Amino acid sequence: MTSQRDGLDRFYSIIPAGGIGSRLWPLSRADAPKFLHDLTGSGSTLLRATWDRLAPLSGEDRIMVVTGRAHRAAVEGQLPNLTDPNVVLESEPKDSSAAIGLAAAILEHREPGVIVGSFAADHVIADQKAFRRAVVAAVAAADAGYIATIGITPTEPAIGFGYIHCAGQLNIAASPTAVRADTFVEKPDLETAKDYVEDGNYLWNGGMFISRADVLLAQLGESEPALLAGLTELAEAWDTPRRGAVVDRVWPTLKKIAIDYSVAEPAAKAGRLAVIPGDFDWDDVGDFAAIAKLHSTGGPSNLAILGENARVLADSSSGIVVSQTGRLISLIGVSDIVVVDTPDALLVTTSANAQRVKAVVDALKLSGSNDVL
Repeated sequence: MTSQRDGLDRFYSIIPAGGIGSRLWPLSRADAPKFLHDLTGSGSTLLRATWDRLAPLSGEDRIMVVTGRAHRAAVEGQLPNLTDPNVVLESEPKDSSAAIGLAAAILEHREPGVIVGSFAADHVIADQKAFRRAVVAAVAAADAGYIATIGITPTEPAIGFGYIHCAGQLNIAASPTAVRADTFVEKPDLETAKDYVEDGNYLWNGGMFISRADVLLAQLGESEPALLAGLTELAEAWDTPRRGAVVDRVWPTLKKIAIDYSVAEPAAKAGRLAVIPGDFDWDDVGDFAAIAKLHSTGGPSNLAILGENARVLADSSSGIVVSQTGRLISLIGVSDIVVVDTPDALLVTTSANAQRVKAVVDALKLSGSNDVL
């Protein structure tokens, strides 16, 4: 118990708030990304809900947010207790290794021996107590020298999530639920996902990573030495008057790579990755079908309606309607439909095709239609 307490005393939360959530277009845009929306009907944006989950664990003064320069005002509006030293602004997106790695390097430079935990700004977790138990166990595993992640116990053979294969207990006294991860698996097809769930040794990859900052950075350096060198140079200049010049010179040179590939997968292969099974409802709200499911009552004619001024008439219809216009939307005899009505763009698809919305965004980029992105 002492190890857990000591670990928590050195714990710092990191919230990477980047990405636009292209599968949620046209609701989610470059200037109004997914994490700035209330997608659960709780009255809180996903970002604010993430902050509220982490504050009891690390304290509000030990939460760092990494976001784009364009989103600073909106982020600070959502998080009035976020302090200036805990805001890290990206001049351009460089993926999660750079975002999380820079935050870890800054914090290690300020506070050697710090334990950091990275938690995405746009996930939905209902059971706060179970989440906190899992984080406490992950911090203890990190304190023992492992890179830890929280894997979610699957409730269905989902094809929208990655999976982690677990390979036996780690016997960490302060973290008795920790198991060793040996393989990360990309999003599988349905039959493979069914096999994983039946096997019982696979967890969903929740994208949460907890580690001593120096351990995480050392692992990153093994895989991507040039990236680590750039992040170290940035961190050393961060709290000095040289920050602006160093950022302008170094940031554009950083490699774009997800932390799953630069840190988690190599750590798993080396036997350094601990997984804490998380027995709580979790969703990364990756598409409109996921949002519809969050609001579902389980009935065959269930229709989720989001939007303060939404005007919807429905007869024998199910699915989800998201309205930002106040325009009347009438649905008659349609099942699992997705309608997203915004002032300058309208999306109509089905829940089964919700993952394909990203292709629309890619096509709009290619066509130069940036006014609706």
